[in-house]
Amino acid sequence: MRRRAFIAGVGGAMALPLVARAQQAKPVVGFLRSTSMAPFEGLGVALRAGLKEAGFVEEQNVAIESRYADNQRDRLPVLAAELIRKPVAVIVGNSRAAHAAKDATTTIPIVFTVGNDPVRDGLVRNLNRPGGNITGVTFLAGVLGSKRLELLRQFVPKAAVIAVLVDPNTSETEIERKEVIEAARAVGQQVLVFDVGSDRDIEAAFTAAVQRGAGAMLIGTGAFLTSKRNSMVALAARHALPTIAGQREDALAGGLMSYGTSQTAAYRQAGLYAGRILKGEKPGDLPVVQATKFEFVINLKTAKTLGLEFHPQLLAIADEVIE
Repeated sequence: MRRRAFIAGVGGAMALPLVARAQQAKPVVGFLRSTSMAPFEGLGVALRAGLKEAGFVEEQNVAIESRYADNQRDRLPVLAAELIRKPVAVIVGNSRAAHAAKDATTTIPIVFTVGNDPVRDGLVRNLNRPGGNITGVTFLAGVLGSKRLELLRQFVPKAAVIAVLVDPNTSETEIERKEVIEAARAVGQQVLVFDVGSDRDIEAAFTAAVQRGAGAMLIGTGAFLTSKRNSMVALAARHALPTIAGQREDALAGGLMSYGTSQTAAYRQAGLYAGRILKGEKPGDLPVVQATKFEFVINLKTAKTLGLEFHPQLLAIADEVIE
């Protein structure tokens, strides 16, 4: 009995390191964003869905380490370094996070999700053959500003002045600014452009826009403004200001309209790419995926609150109407 007990004891002692080694053997995916976690929980869910599609389930055969810079952009290099020391097998991040990761490593694979042109921004050399240790998904947010302006003018035709919120100093938002200003000039639409980089800037912009006669507002793209979705919806309601933004979630939260591609779909694809890389594919051989589906969403409940009535023919062009 003692011998059996000894053998069992040895087996148990040996099993613990084996379990520990098995746990350590799980590849780690680093999830890095320049924003806070809220209101982006859904993007993490989408990332996990993409990983699962590739055969990787969290806590079973993959681990996920998340880092959020809480809109403090100077923290990104530190957070990227933390993930690299972990070490992680692949890093998934938004535009600013991907740039920080690219600056930090030339060996760990990186999968980006960006709303701009990754070639122009220096993330990759070529969309079809990115090369190096990086690839990803672009959902073309910044280049849709003129279309959003067109829709806002169509659905709120009495708005002689339209305010535009822009998060300054990113290539994505600067392109959007230029596109919206040029589109407005072409049709004789007066626009007021406000640079916003903080909560205080946003509140001041709403107040100034209303004081200067804005009858509607175009909320620009970019991670910072997207992270302030709920507070801007509340401000728009307080000032009775019709808005259009870039994501379906903006309309779901109570904004009047949204037009753009799906970030959720982009992060699902990023998760799928991360899984393929974990299986051995090289990121530089995976072509950058470009969004092809665009969604126009109208919140009819918000429209009624604002006293707006839309002709059925106008509503018919929407992909989704929230009632």
